[in-house]
Amino acid sequence: MSEPTTANLTRDETAARSAQVTVHGYRVELDVTGAPDAAATGFPSTVTVEVEGDGDTWLDFLGESVEAVRVDGAAVPVEYDGARVALRNLRGRSTVRVEATGRYSRSGEGLHRFVDPVDGATYLYTQYEPADCRRVFACFEQPDMKAPFTFEVTAPEGWEVISNREAAATEQAGPGAVRVRFAPTLPIPTYITAVVAGPYHRVDGEWRGVGAGPGGADLTVPLGVLCRASLAQHLDADAILEVTRQGLDFFHDAFGYPYPWGKYDQVFVPEYNLGAMENPGCVTFTEKYVFRGEATRAQYEARATTILHEMAHMWFGDLVTMRWWDDLWLKESFADYMGTLACAEATEFTEAWVAFAERRKAWAYRQDQLPTTHPVVADIVDLEAAKLNFDGITYAKGAAVLKQLVAYVGREAFFEGSRRYFRAHAYGNTTLTDLLAELSSASGRDLDAWARAWLQTTGVATLTLEQDGPSGEVVAAQSDGRPHRFGAGRYDYDGDAFVRVERADVELTGTPQHAPVPLAAAPLIVLNDDDLTYAKTRLDARSLGTVESGLSRVADPLARGQIWAALWNAVRDGELDPARYLAVVARHAPGETNTALLASALANADDAVNRYVPEADRARRRGEWLDTAWSAVQSGGGLPWARALAGAASVADGRAAGIRALLDGSAPVPEGLRLDPDLRWSLWTALAATGHAGPADLDSELAADDTAGGRTAHLRALAARPDPAVKRDARRRILEDESLTNDQVDALIAGFRAGRRRDLIAEYDDAYFAGLTGVWRGRSIEIARRIVLGLFPAGETTDAVEGWLAAHPDAPGALRRLVIEQGDHLARAIRVRGIGR
Repeated sequence: MSEPTTANLTRDETAARSAQVTVHGYRVELDVTGAPDAAATGFPSTVTVEVEGDGDTWLDFLGESVEAVRVDGAAVPVEYDGARVALRNLRGRSTVRVEATGRYSRSGEGLHRFVDPVDGATYLYTQYEPADCRRVFACFEQPDMKAPFTFEVTAPEGWEVISNREAAATEQAGPGAVRVRFAPTLPIPTYITAVVAGPYHRVDGEWRGVGAGPGGADLTVPLGVLCRASLAQHLDADAILEVTRQGLDFFHDAFGYPYPWGKYDQVFVPEYNLGAMENPGCVTFTEKYVFRGEATRAQYEARATTILHEMAHMWFGDLVTMRWWDDLWLKESFADYMGTLACAEATEFTEAWVAFAERRKAWAYRQDQLPTTHPVVADIVDLEAAKLNFDGITYAKGAAVLKQLVAYVGREAFFEGSRRYFRAHAYGNTTLTDLLAELSSASGRDLDAWARAWLQTTGVATLTLEQDGPSGEVVAAQSDGRPHRFGAGRYDYDGDAFVRVERADVELTGTPQHAPVPLAAAPLIVLNDDDLTYAKTRLDARSLGTVESGLSRVADPLARGQIWAALWNAVRDGELDPARYLAVVARHAPGETNTALLASALANADDAVNRYVPEADRARRRGEWLDTAWSAVQSGGGLPWARALAGAASVADGRAAGIRALLDGSAPVPEGLRLDPDLRWSLWTALAATGHAGPADLDSELAADDTAGGRTAHLRALAARPDPAVKRDARRRILEDESLTNDQVDALIAGFRAGRRRDLIAEYDDAYFAGLTGVWRGRSIEIARRIVLGLFPAGETTDAVEGWLAAHPDAPGALRRLVIEQGDHLARAIRVRGIGR
């Protein structure tokens, strides 16, 4: 559905509005008793706002209709353009009441409605960031207009109804309905208010902090973990509660500021667009974290890190909020850093920094090499730009930079500065300057130069090494002008393992330069050992040779992570032949014991085969990679390799008969592997993509797994079949069927793109570019973004991309950014393919 043109709020107009108007509080009344009726598209939404200001302004609302507007009890004309409700001639303090009808969401934006195919139950949850609260009730949709909120929700009897605070009163609201009024919140911005309603399964607990409350009093925080009833058997609530308690222990000790939000509910919700959202007292998570089948240790670690990331937001972001989305890093970078730190130091997942170094920073490095890269402190002119700024720079680069800052100023000074920041700005809004002032005061260091170098510039350095410098010494070099302090590790044999036998500190002070490293030559030298700076690294020739023969014998997982990352970055930068990388993976990934590193290596190998290997060699490499994955599965490689097998089998069919035998039970399942529903669907999709499974096979699998996940997987597998009519129908539905949910759009896109035969979809390349602006105008930004990215043609030239950009200089900036980035990814792949020819 097309968004009104006034929906895209700008930084300048919101700054003017907050200067003109003060909001003192909201009362929000929602009636979702009609949600189980599929024919009901909307819900009554009434908001009463206490405002103070003079002149004309507006409330933001994206809904079905506005029925009435009252100011101080008197009806005024309704002026509503589909995005803004005009307020005229305000004088001083006023009470504004807006009676409206919101629209249930199918895209995960606003109030999302989901019907569980298992039992027919209806579930609701809200998701707002950065600006979708206005899809539920009229509001001032900007982060610097914080206020207390009182929610009142009328819902079907028997439902769980939760919000940011505890329920203050519950009363009958007619036959089969109850009205729940919640205690008022403390001042918060609109984007972290929340309502969740439905027959959710709930597990309760509590956290007790001795001396953790205000004034040193003991503090008790009620805990809740919720998911859909049909997933209850898979909810490992005890493990989730344990991480939650460990996190509250850690953050109370680190931050010295009591948890201020009362209760702490965590709800795992369906068809979620994000990993999680930090709504105070009502954190929402993707239900992919409720593992209905086998899961690796890396998956459990990722869930724990996410839980702690969101918990860190209770202070960074919720208690103290950025003024505008330019300073999104003030919450996301800190939460990314703090979540990993807490996971490594407070939970069983002591190797959390390994996954951060290998996976999170890889995300940042990719983003920072795009022509659209931006500083950590970004220039965000409007909401469309803000929506796309939740990226690897804001999260992972910012967190990596903070890790470096902690090493620079000292841990205690960093945390003391954070404590001062919370005390000085609690329930307020801040910018970069406010945080730097507190950190500088606590550390005694002027951090302005550091901020200019790391927060207000773009790009990623490359650190290189020579073991035979001009005078025979070991020399490091950098490619950018930032100061770097990092460790270099000298590794040598200790029996059958490579261990670090010496470490040296290296400082490169800013100008691109060479610097001696006080280490003797060695079989292996690892730059940025301990991962203290933000930079790609390269292996020297001797170290590369050692790695090719002995990577799996490097004992320290963090060092292995640095090596795996160095190899992959060299592939992406066109400095290492993808074939050499694939040989390293085939030789050493079977011995990789850290499942996060293993998962990354396998995913990168798949990318190498399908994106970076020259086209003439691609079929052979795909077949070899399929055989590698098959052998690893048969040898007990377990779930990570089985997932790799599914990916490999979608583009090469040499093991189709063996895979079918596993699925139909005519061959034994290898030791260490369980064919859970998700894995079975991945393998069936692979067979479908190569023409070895048809609708009857897929329908039979759906009959055995007729769940939400099963139906979505069934949709994806059907669309994967290598049939022109199938591809045509999938594309039509993606572009035209607005009844599809976000997950269903993703499934159809994945199926449309699946398989080895690009000729089946290449005929739509021209139509893709011709329809871009229409997709952007006609769909919500979340769905439009998925379509623009998912249907991007992966051809052999960038001519069409360059042509569209030249012809559309005035296209929305956010749309141009997506096209530029996809074009750059394609150009990189084309360049890299050239080195293997």
